[in-house]
Amino acid sequence: FLLGLVCNLSCPLFLTHIGEMSVGGGGGGCENGALVMKLRIDEIIKNKSLQVRLVLIDHLRKHWSPSAVFHPSTGEICAFKIHGQELPFEAVVLNKTSGEGRLRAKSPIDCELQKEYTFIIQAYDCGAGPRETAWKKSHKAVVHIQVKDVNEFAPTFKEPAYKAVVTEGKIYDSILQVEAVDEDCSPQYSQICNYEIVTTDVPFAIDRNGNIRNTEKLSYDKQRQYEILVTAYDCGQKPAAQDTLVQVDVKPVCKPGWQDWTKRIEYQPGSGSVPLFPSIHLETCDGAVSSIQITTELQTNYIGKGCDRETYSERSLQKLCGASSGIIDLLPSPSAATNWTAGLLVDSSEMIFKFDGRQGAKIPDGIVPKNLTDQFTITMWMKHGPSPGVRAEKETILCNSDKTEMNRHHYALYVHNCRLVFLLRKDFDQADTFRPAEFHWKLDQICDKEWHYYVINVEFPVVTLYMDGATYEPYLVTNDWPIHPSHIAMQLTVGACWQGGEVTKPRFAQFFHGSLASLTIRPGKMESQKVISCLQACKEGLDINSLESLGQGIKYHFNPSQSILVMEGDDIGNINRALQKVSYINSRQFPTAGVRRLRVSSKVQCFGEDVCISVPDVDAYVMVLQAIEPQISLRGTDRLWRPAAQFESARGVTLFPDLKIVSTFAKAEALGDLKTTAPKSAVLEEMLHNLDFCDILVLGGDLDPRQECLELNHSELHQRHLDATNSTAGYSIYGVGSMSRYEQVLHHIRYRNWHPASLESRRFRIKCSELNGRYTSNEFNLEVSILHEARVSDKEHVNHLIVQPPFLQSVHHPESQSSIQRSSVVPSIATVVIIISVCMLVFVVAMGVYRVRIAHQHFTQETEAAKEAEMDWDDSALTITVNPMEKHEEPGRGEEETEEEEEEVEEDMSSSSSDSEDSEEEEEEEGMGKGRHGQSGARQAQLEWDDSALPY
Repeated sequence: FLLGLVCNLSCPLFLTHIGEMSVGGGGGGCENGALVMKLRIDEIIKNKSLQVRLVLIDHLRKHWSPSAVFHPSTGEICAFKIHGQELPFEAVVLNKTSGEGRLRAKSPIDCELQKEYTFIIQAYDCGAGPRETAWKKSHKAVVHIQVKDVNEFAPTFKEPAYKAVVTEGKIYDSILQVEAVDEDCSPQYSQICNYEIVTTDVPFAIDRNGNIRNTEKLSYDKQRQYEILVTAYDCGQKPAAQDTLVQVDVKPVCKPGWQDWTKRIEYQPGSGSVPLFPSIHLETCDGAVSSIQITTELQTNYIGKGCDRETYSERSLQKLCGASSGIIDLLPSPSAATNWTAGLLVDSSEMIFKFDGRQGAKIPDGIVPKNLTDQFTITMWMKHGPSPGVRAEKETILCNSDKTEMNRHHYALYVHNCRLVFLLRKDFDQADTFRPAEFHWKLDQICDKEWHYYVINVEFPVVTLYMDGATYEPYLVTNDWPIHPSHIAMQLTVGACWQGGEVTKPRFAQFFHGSLASLTIRPGKMESQKVISCLQACKEGLDINSLESLGQGIKYHFNPSQSILVMEGDDIGNINRALQKVSYINSRQFPTAGVRRLRVSSKVQCFGEDVCISVPDVDAYVMVLQAIEPQISLRGTDRLWRPAAQFESARGVTLFPDLKIVSTFAKAEALGDLKTTAPKSAVLEEMLHNLDFCDILVLGGDLDPRQECLELNHSELHQRHLDATNSTAGYSIYGVGSMSRYEQVLHHIRYRNWHPASLESRRFRIKCSELNGRYTSNEFNLEVSILHEARVSDKEHVNHLIVQPPFLQSVHHPESQSSIQRSSVVPSIATVVIIISVCMLVFVVAMGVYRVRIAHQHFTQETEAAKEAEMDWDDSALTITVNPMEKHEEPGRGEEETEEEEEEVEEDMSSSSSDSEDSEEEEEEEGMGKGRHGQSGARQAQLEWDDSALPY
């Protein structure tokens, strides 16, 4: 027979009993005899509902002789043999006579390792003896075993997490696909039959293949990201061991525009150049862009006079820019000397005067020359809008007209129908010819309600207008005869024109509507282009960090005020980098705090005929923070005593020899520096900046010019580029200069008085300012007193010479009062001392003689101004000693004896000079006293200051 055997095995299971077989003899001893194998399906092994089945397929030989007779022993089956290597099966004989056997597994069977086995098996009879070589064998039977799977593995996902990006407003058929696998071997358990979203309440669904889709349109504003958990099931409905995370990011609909920029940019004063958009880049949504032009505009038209400019006085600004001297400010800050602007509406921070069509100001006579020369300059800042009313009338800025009788306009500057008109009519005595009289400029800026800087340079008959640094020629010139000569006085006005004749009552007419600032006139001089550019320059603007790094493909252009920057290029990456380098800079030390608006506009060109993208503008702003306010402090000696002779001298008395100007600001201590639990304290740090004026006021009544004055050498001012005005009310120093410059000038202010005997004291007050009064110092008061000298009569006893003057009082040192009290009792003590010890008296006298000689030596030397600064007295523990031997010798003692005593005393003093501890201040005070002695040689008494305790 040809046997075929097939078996299905469950996995994994160690099978000890697979199936039974029976084999019979075909005829004893016949060569053609063969074993016949039969399979009896007599047992089903059950294990966890798994089945084992044996199938026998018999093929009968065609030539079989059933009559063959076998030897009884040869009819038994002794063994089954499996042909194959390393097979996990064996066949055992159950019944030799019946030929029944069993096929079983020797080791565990695993479907995942091998799904099926095929091998050959043969049966052997017992033969003629116990030797196997004599056994007969059956034909080969083929056994085919299939291993049945068990659902032992759970599905697993190929990726631990999935991520996808979707655009809002779209429904996707498939956002992404998740995939799980199963390690089981059978199709039933190795296939994934289902996926499921575990997370609830999400707008997503998943199909049997793992494709995730959204069930509704997603909104970027509503939710920008979703996180959902997904599980999988195999066909045996076993779930995945671990869920997978699916992250879905929602992005907005792609809109061309600038990305990653901040709307608010803070600027700390003193920061230099600060980038505006360090991370900005352009999103083109894959548009085919060929070139792009970017315009960045810094809008500062609402800051001061159009941008952040210096707020010093116009005179100071002209000097800083190198303008010629002789400027006349027609709109100065209101003061006692310039009171014609007191009634105008003014913005004190910028000195801007606002005219509402009802105000005008008369310039006093003598401020501006009556007749202007052929060369002069008019400058002004002006902000003006369209003229009100249906019929536009002349709006006068500056007008010089007849004061009475007539209404002739000799020269005027006015606005009419958004035209700037300059009228200049010459007198007959200058030229009797037909000549130009009116000059017109038609400019849009005149009525745009923005600040502009105007300069009119007159070099008759040529008149040139500079507006914001650009040159404009007049487009219309009206010729006229010169004005007829007359002796009528003229009135110069600002903001309106004076109508003195042809009316019942003189009044203003042709009022101006707008704002004016820094209106000046300079007779005899023309302004240069360099000075004009300096005067209208902004202190803030746009800047580019590292121009070299822009690249060759970037073209850029600034406007004159650097408020507009235009850049152009054809590479988006270069354009992005170029815009990232655009910065804001403000060079003022104390800039105007507030908002500066920014706008970035773009023009895009595309390749071919494609519809080009539209890029929205960027609207941002720079917030300029408040600068740290300085505290300007004036310090120095607040009370001085000087002898009357110094007040009478040509040099006078130096008022502020040791004045110090210090500016500080409060800075909080850093937390890292605090090692204790003490409360936080502010640390004062010095700040260097400029001043623009210092005023010295006379208190207690004006100066009497017949006997007193304040003086300062003009060279001291010119060397430091400062100016000054002097009056009986005080002394004003002005001009932009450093604090040290002002300090040096104030050290040389002198006070003189030709009749000091009638004056006990004079009081002065000094106050300084920065930025035209924006920051002011403390008020420093100084009192100067006359130091009277004591005179001694020849008849007075020597004991009465040591007295305390009643006018010496100390304001700094309280202990000086006790010194005065001690001095009042000195005479009686000195008398006793002189009687007891003549030697001690000689020593005291010698000291006085020695110091008198030193005074005579120093008197001939010129006292410098710097040393005068150190002549303040230290009257603590003040003791006044009068030399009693200068003219009051003892009777019978001659001049020769006196000289001998002086020489003797000098030797004694030289031997003890090393023990002297007189301070530098005492020597200066002594020198001052001895100088007075030299000036009054006839005086018989000499005062001496010594704060050391001398024995009497």
